[in-house]
Amino acid sequence: MLTGRRDFLKLTAGLVTSASLAPRIAVAQPAVRIGTAVLADYGLAGPVIVAAEKGFFKEQGVNAEFLPFRGGADLIKAVLVGEVLIGITGSTDIIQFREAGSPIKMIATHGEGNNFVIVTAPDGPAIGELKGKAIGVTRPGSASWILVRMVAKHHGWDPDRDVKILGLGGLDAQLAALSRKEIAAFIWGDYGGVSVAQGRTKVIFKVETITPKWISFIEYASEDQIKKNAEQVRGSVRALFQAFRFMKANPEESARITAPKLGWAPEVVLAVHKSWVPIAPADGRIDVDALRVMQDTLLESGTIKKRLPLDEHYTTEFTPVRL
Repeated sequence: MLTGRRDFLKLTAGLVTSASLAPRIAVAQPAVRIGTAVLADYGLAGPVIVAAEKGFFKEQGVNAEFLPFRGGADLIKAVLVGEVLIGITGSTDIIQFREAGSPIKMIATHGEGNNFVIVTAPDGPAIGELKGKAIGVTRPGSASWILVRMVAKHHGWDPDRDVKILGLGGLDAQLAALSRKEIAAFIWGDYGGVSVAQGRTKVIFKVETITPKWISFIEYASEDQIKKNAEQVRGSVRALFQAFRFMKANPEESARITAPKLGWAPEVVLAVHKSWVPIAPADGRIDVDALRVMQDTLLESGTIKKRLPLDEHYTTEFTPVRL
């Protein structure tokens, strides 16, 4: 399955636009696109929505369009063929995609620390009771899959025999499987995000307790775009960090702006916002020690097979961001 994933990541053809999740959110006549791996994650999508709606991209001289996707593997195809300027995704993607031969580099930290949690139904089992049960992840080989395996090992379980890890896709699919009792729990970012805020799930384990060094989200671009369109990349990153600053200072307005695009009630977005603040980046600088820990983790889990030099994974050309 891992070989298939690496082969899949090497594909750059395909109908990229059809993989997107939602109607595009245009700032102006679009010239570049900013893509996120999913829509239903405030930490990923929220800053892009705010930067678009508040005109921060325009202020930085960038005509931008927000385009959410159905996962990191779909997003990278769009980045590689030049349909997306900047991709925003889970941090382990940069290590996996580079190992698969993709010419991309991390350009900024989009979320610090580790905001993944294991959640279950309000009347569901405790974390210690998950042995022998099914746990939902987005897909095999994803950050969620890797972290669930780490959680299993932390509790003394064999991740291949003692738990059943199921690739189910997005949040709606996870919640549906949980309600049908096809899974006992699932892993999600945003500290549980909207499902916890709505009272549909409860947190039973914070993955940050076993990953003291980690990065939640990254911004990346193709090496080709970094060379050819450095100023557009720089302007887009600056606009996103204007959005981070605005969101930290204006939680209620940020919730009002993002709620319609996310499809959540403003009060739910506000609750998610409060849990997001601790991982919101200050200036985008890249924690190389955290990248090393993540690379070690992926090697140990068998997700990647070779150790590439860390400096091949990122550039410091665009950070720290000074506004």
